[in-house]
Amino acid sequence: MSEKDDKNLINRSPVVVILGHVDHGKSSLLEAIKDLKITSKESGGITQHIAAYEIEHQSKKITFVDTPGHEAFSAMRSRGAKVADIAILVIAAEEGIKPQTKEAIKHIKETGIPMIVALNKVDKQQADPDRVKRELISEDVLVESMGGKIPSINTSAETKQGITDLLEMILLISEMENFQVDISEDPRGIIIESHLDSNRGITTTVIMQEGTLKVGDVIGTFSAVGKVKVMKNFQGKEVKEAIASNPVTILGFESVPDVGEEFRFFLNTEEAKKELGKEGSELFQKVDTGDREFLNVILKADVSGSLEAIEEVLKAIPQEKAVIKVLKAEVGDINDSDIKLAKASESMIIGFRVKANPIARKLALRERLRIVTFDVIYQLAEAVAQALGKKVAHEIVRKNLGKLKVLAIFKTDKNGQIIGGKVINGEIKRGASLDIYRDEEKVGQGKIAKLQKEKKEVGEVGKGSECGMLYKGDIEVQEDDILEAYVEESYKPGLE
Repeated sequence: MSEKDDKNLINRSPVVVILGHVDHGKSSLLEAIKDLKITSKESGGITQHIAAYEIEHQSKKITFVDTPGHEAFSAMRSRGAKVADIAILVIAAEEGIKPQTKEAIKHIKETGIPMIVALNKVDKQQADPDRVKRELISEDVLVESMGGKIPSINTSAETKQGITDLLEMILLISEMENFQVDISEDPRGIIIESHLDSNRGITTTVIMQEGTLKVGDVIGTFSAVGKVKVMKNFQGKEVKEAIASNPVTILGFESVPDVGEEFRFFLNTEEAKKELGKEGSELFQKVDTGDREFLNVILKADVSGSLEAIEEVLKAIPQEKAVIKVLKAEVGDINDSDIKLAKASESMIIGFRVKANPIARKLALRERLRIVTFDVIYQLAEAVAQALGKKVAHEIVRKNLGKLKVLAIFKTDKNGQIIGGKVINGEIKRGASLDIYRDEEKVGQGKIAKLQKEKKEVGEVGKGSECGMLYKGDIEVQEDDILEAYVEESYKPGLE
């Protein structure tokens, strides 16, 4: 690295995400940190829920990302781990490891970021931190007191026990990891929350990752472009610029960007739309359907967090035989442009906790396009899986029925041959196809046009019985030929 580059490097504050099972005290732990480190004067500026905030400890800043706790939004919790430098795994000391604890451990390991285990609620009578540490061994999480390298701290949001120790551990890890950033780079960051506010318009919370973002800058993600009109810190105070690790709320996006997307800097709006449009086209091309069928989907949802959760659920649907292609995923009600795109692309229109506006409903009715809306994610996933299943091509499967040995040839003419034989295996049926074997070698094919037993027309004849048939085929059969009867059935194999 050159001397010039070295001069542009600065130390940045760590970004920390808190993960764990629902009701294990993630939110209360965050509140305890805020109560301890943010003065009443400062917290007075925080008038609503925020997705991230900063605290100061030992004259050093730490950014915390507040991720949703509901199990349906595991995708949003995983996005929190992606944006963070350090993860705190919160486990209630009186309850131990739960399903979402395991899920959180998986997310943390996948990102490879350092972990701190916070054994919370140690003030409870039933708390047993040592038991939880032993349970963690089975999840391949070995804390320091058990001979491992992962620090663990006993905490209590109620009594504030361990809060200072936790913050000091974060700073120690930060110092060891030496988080740095080049402030001369173009601004770049991650969308961690985004929604349409009825009063303020599209409101987006971001975590800065690189460079310096200023009011007036043009930024864009794959799904949205905008110009930073207003930028506020976590206390709601307007700021003119933000650097790496800063959480800020931005007003200025033209549409709601997706949670988890990276935003980049552009010289102007036209350049942003051109570049991102090109990337979007390439992204759709990357969905390699091969020779598989595919289902186009237009997805509209109430908030960006729902979109991400739904997309994660859709990814879990087996797509070996047919592929789901999400052509559009946006926050907001279903509108006429969605209907027009659906018609052009033959897409399924899905709404989650949204409705279609009157113009869209009228246009959909005219174009005979169906709009389906849901309030429950798994019901939405079931409907998509069912629609995808209909795209799976029918497969033709051969079902062997039985074998007949030719005993006599009664008549041969242009209409076929009347032959007599004995069923030596399985059964044969009227209308079945035939493979003709002579001296154990396949010599031709044919069909059973008529079937008789004891001079009466029958539908089938079983093993050991003699019968007569009208045979039609591409060769003439001979005595002692073996006719193997089979039928071909059409079926859908399912998505897996």
